[in-house]
Amino acid sequence: MTIDSIDIEATLLRTRKLLSEEKNLSPSLLASLETLLLLVTLLFQRLGLNSRNSSKPPSSDINRSKRKSASGHRKAGGQKGHTGKTLEQSSNPDNIKLIKLDRKKLPQGKYHSAGYIQRQVIDIKISKFITEYRVEILENEFGNRFTDEFPANITRPVQYGNTIKALSIYLSQHQLLPYNRIAELFEDQIGLAISVGSIYNFNKEAYEKLEEFESMIKNKLISSNICHADETGINVDGTRLWLHCASNNNWTYFHPHRKRGCEAIDDMGIIPFFKGVLCHDHWKPYFRYLCQHALCNAHHLRELERAWEQDKQKWAKELKGLLLAIHRSIKTSEKGYLSKKQLNIYTVEYETILVKADLECPAPIVCETEKKRGRIKRSKSRNLLERLTKFQTETLRFMNEINVPLTNNQGENDIRMTKVQQKISGCFRSMDGAKIFCRIRGYVSTCRKNNLHASEALKILLEGKLPDFCN
Repeated sequence: MTIDSIDIEATLLRTRKLLSEEKNLSPSLLASLETLLLLVTLLFQRLGLNSRNSSKPPSSDINRSKRKSASGHRKAGGQKGHTGKTLEQSSNPDNIKLIKLDRKKLPQGKYHSAGYIQRQVIDIKISKFITEYRVEILENEFGNRFTDEFPANITRPVQYGNTIKALSIYLSQHQLLPYNRIAELFEDQIGLAISVGSIYNFNKEAYEKLEEFESMIKNKLISSNICHADETGINVDGTRLWLHCASNNNWTYFHPHRKRGCEAIDDMGIIPFFKGVLCHDHWKPYFRYLCQHALCNAHHLRELERAWEQDKQKWAKELKGLLLAIHRSIKTSEKGYLSKKQLNIYTVEYETILVKADLECPAPIVCETEKKRGRIKRSKSRNLLERLTKFQTETLRFMNEINVPLTNNQGENDIRMTKVQQKISGCFRSMDGAKIFCRIRGYVSTCRKNNLHASEALKILLEGKLPDFCN
């Protein structure tokens, strides 16, 4: 890395060489200088971390430049077969404004109407719509009165309708707007004053109606062939808690808990009973459960990049190229999977790289005279190498089994909006609020995966029904 035209790495190497050649330095001064060099090296390595070689998000990259996609052979604009979204005129407009021609401006003569040229403006009209229910009262000759009952969902003299409730929940739990801003939106746009407490009650009502649906999601994930697992920190009233996610292409389940490890995973009640392939990022508690495991290679690719850039490990560059080559081969294969011959070739190549890596990045030497105090500290590159060696089957499972992905991106994508919610609102006010968010968010995410819009899904829920794909 170069900073202000200074090659930091070359400068550190030159300084170390000069120190090794200097014979007149006192031991204390030499130790102090070596400590300073170590600190500079650590800071230099940390400065070199970015979204390509670590888990840091792209937004943290200094002066990041967007990579331009390679220019393809396709023309600009929509491609052949693409469903367009061009505005089209309606045959039944809601309002017609006729613009008559001023005949005084025309030459003298006789004129008759020959039709018109139309243009349309599509807009929206936001307003309150109040429905009044009246139950008839009948009275007989003896003065006795008889009435019918209101519909089951009409329980108060004045109440909010399901459309308002669904929109409020949509804005709160899907668009992640704070309660105060939602209340402000209703009052500004339609003159309807809704309290923050009412918005919370709408969310709570949806939460209670989703109890059966949540149980169904858990059973669907337990019986599925593949499941993605991830977890992230959340702030609940100033306390660091954890939000756990289990998901796949069709189902999403969120679970807040005070712990991150096995206690939380057991309380979630999915992974302990799951027998398929569990994709995760090598969080050790997951290995406590008796299912097949597939490791997220997105993490491996970033760590391999760091090992090459900072530690100059050639094997890391080779292995990163191999993993990407395997992934390309699977994607370009007509059958969607590799032949046995290809599997053998790639497996041998993977193991060959690891053998060379063991020579390039050897384990630390243990002196027999030294008293053992547990595991000897390894470098980051050595730890990565040992992990890729020990968990070779889990690392290459995407290559050997159909439908197992290269990465755990599904789980990470499902949990990502939680971080957005935390950035907007800062925290959850209570554990109950976190549970409401998780259950509704899991429902909306699942509906979207099954091609049902979030707003429509919430309307169906408030009517006391469940989507058709649940049947």
